[in-house]
Amino acid sequence: MPIVSDHYPAPLARAFYNRDTLEVAHDMLGCWLVREHNGERIAARIVETEAYCGAEDSACHAHRRRSPRTEAMFGPPGHAYVYLVYGMHWLLNVVTEPEDSPCAVLIRAVEPTINEAAMRATRQATGKQLSNGPGKLTRALGIDKALYGHDMTQGNRLWISHSATDEGLTTGPIATGPRVGIDYAKPEHRDSPWRLWLKDNPWVSKAR
Repeated sequence: MPIVSDHYPAPLARAFYNRDTLEVAHDMLGCWLVREHNGERIAARIVETEAYCGAEDSACHAHRRRSPRTEAMFGPPGHAYVYLVYGMHWLLNVVTEPEDSPCAVLIRAVEPTINEAAMRATRQATGKQLSNGPGKLTRALGIDKALYGHDMTQGNRLWISHSATDEGLTTGPIATGPRVGIDYAKPEHRDSPWRLWLKDNPWVSKAR
């Protein structure tokens, strides 16, 4: 059973992730990313996501082949796919769609909602630089390879829930545009508007 207090809503069920990846990327906006780290509980609103749509998507890690690195993407939906970029930044994705369909949603930016002080104690940064990018948020939340394959439908260590305070999940209009850092992809995938963000939220990354 999920281990959560009344203060934190239960983690999203596996059925939430077992859907079209673009729909999941859209519906994750406004949800809370909850982390248990160093004896602290922290929560942050998801304000920016990117969808990676399986083997047919040339920007997706699983486009060419199945490998030890991408194994989690082929597993059940709702598990964490964490990988290292530039030898220094861990990025957090959540696996979507049925097993053996290697799709995932990248969490690109979050807005602190509970225990921001704990995030700042973990990552020394000023203002919104704390978590307005995918590598920044993982550092602030202490997310790394140890969470590779973690089941995010359970209420421990790391999960996503509906907001505990907002009546609705989003807090404004949603904007879309091309994903970031995928110049290697085919034009039809490179230019697809599969990056989504809360349009008026100041914690969204600077990429536009």
